[in-house]
Amino acid sequence: MGFLDRLKKGLSKTREKVATGFRAVLPFGRKVDEGLLEELETTMLASDMGPMMVAKLIEMVRKEWKRGTIKEAQDVVAHLRDFVAEYWPEDDRRIRYAADGPTVILVTGINGSGKTTSVAKLAKHFTDQGKSVILGACDTFRAAAVAQLTEWSNRIGVQIVKHQQDADPGAVAYDACEAAVARKADILLIDTAGRLHTQDHLMRELGKIHKVVERKIPGAPHEVLLVLDATIGQNAVNQAKIFSEHVDVSGLFLAKLDGSAKGGVVIGIRDQLDVPVKFVGMGETPDDIEPFDPRSFAEALFGGADQVRAE
Repeated sequence: MGFLDRLKKGLSKTREKVATGFRAVLPFGRKVDEGLLEELETTMLASDMGPMMVAKLIEMVRKEWKRGTIKEAQDVVAHLRDFVAEYWPEDDRRIRYAADGPTVILVTGINGSGKTTSVAKLAKHFTDQGKSVILGACDTFRAAAVAQLTEWSNRIGVQIVKHQQDADPGAVAYDACEAAVARKADILLIDTAGRLHTQDHLMRELGKIHKVVERKIPGAPHEVLLVLDATIGQNAVNQAKIFSEHVDVSGLFLAKLDGSAKGGVVIGIRDQLDVPVKFVGMGETPDDIEPFDPRSFAEALFGGADQVRAE
């Protein structure tokens, strides 16, 4: 199954929500006017696209309508799809690999976001690319987190550096960096403790891990990926804003996209944060990961809305 098919499956709940709203607002042959634009705005807001992004999309449709490019309801969907698809620069979505030595990727997020499972998916993704991967089990605060990551490492077939539960996360990061350098690993993935912005001690630990990694491997960490739960919609945007105030987040991993009717949040995230979505997770297995492709996302999101053309 290709990425577009997987994404369509993962976004099926969101797409049906969008398509249902669009079918009501955009029946074939309806003339575009301010009344239609107002109804369209309400429909898109209900799809968790975010108020700022919806305002931009409505303004784009209004401009094309005034220009004469859009005349009837069935013309709207293709313009929305193209606008969304072109909204993510390709360079922003690429992983920033180290020029020399291991590429270090810190993975953070709150407990329950799917963080540790996302680390496993990233490990599988890079392994499938032929890269050697080491996991650093720095989430030593959560019960069973180390055991969970160890199980994933065994299933995927990658090495892991770990200490006992409640061990110093900085010490684990130090040993993981030493191991990555000594074993000439391509990728070091560091799973950090799930945290909230109100948990100052955990935020300090994240900063400590960052400094340890920075001292051990020049230029590291090369990526700081924040895992967000797609099922919480606009609350994911709020989480990302708060994390970005405390750590230099370089990219987002949007998890649980397959279980959400709020996939439109991807658009809101792009508009409200200067942080690109780099990966999406769809499903529970290590293979259920894809690098984010905005055109495929737009096709999957608005694909069901094309039904308005035939009705």
